[in-house]
Amino acid sequence: MSFRYGLRTFSLELLMIGIAVGFLFPVYALVTLSLKDPRQIAASPLSPPTAPTFANFGNAWERASFGSALLNSTIITVVSVAVLVAVGSFAAYFLARWQTRLGYGLYVLFLLGIVLPFQLGMIPLFTMVDDLGLLGTYQGMILFYTGIQLPFTVFLYTGFIRALPSDYADAALIDGAGHLRAFTKVVFPLLRPITGTVLILNAVFVWNDFLTPLLYLGGSDHETIPVRIFSFVGQYVSDYGLVFAGLVLAALPILAIFLVLQKYVIKGFSSGLKG
Repeated sequence: MSFRYGLRTFSLELLMIGIAVGFLFPVYALVTLSLKDPRQIAASPLSPPTAPTFANFGNAWERASFGSALLNSTIITVVSVAVLVAVGSFAAYFLARWQTRLGYGLYVLFLLGIVLPFQLGMIPLFTMVDDLGLLGTYQGMILFYTGIQLPFTVFLYTGFIRALPSDYADAALIDGAGHLRAFTKVVFPLLRPITGTVLILNAVFVWNDFLTPLLYLGGSDHETIPVRIFSFVGQYVSDYGLVFAGLVLAALPILAIFLVLQKYVIKGFSSGLKG
């Protein structure tokens, strides 16, 4: 069967080009505005910079104390994701193997955590963290992100584990290993694709989140990058060159992680939908 290039194929190509341009336009605007001074932004915000300046990046780094903000974001993201992987994978292992009504009910309960937006419980959660004395601390943010993202993590891991053959874990149990040893030595190494997906999706969410760190860490020494960038926006004066330069700096670390783990994202997510 020979391929014929016709009007339909040409239309699909134009459609895909239009979609690609739509996705790339925000990136173009972000980079363009980060290379302009306030006068150029006011005159022509979206035109290519005629005299690009990199001073915005240095000023953004210094004025927002980007070094400490980068450390804060890294600590909160790394620890939160590590806890989610450890707790979520082990919980999913039991939910996938525990084929009872109670096990199914717990799984449905985790699914409700995905459907219901956490904004519904924003005030009670804030009050609880305040009562525990965890406002303005790493521990409060890590506890919050673990609770919020655990249902999604369990959902991905459970679907993937159900699609795996149970023979390996059963053999380990027959040989005398407990469930913890069977999971850590046999099952968890098989979860590499979905673990890559869990890592990148949760890391992107935690790293880019603005509202929660603003509420829980605002005014403390543990403010994350999005909160520090918000300091460039005032009631009467906003330096958008610094804002967009800060956004570029904030996006680079998580972009690098995504490029490293991208091959696991689609593979792990599609496998996690099985079963």
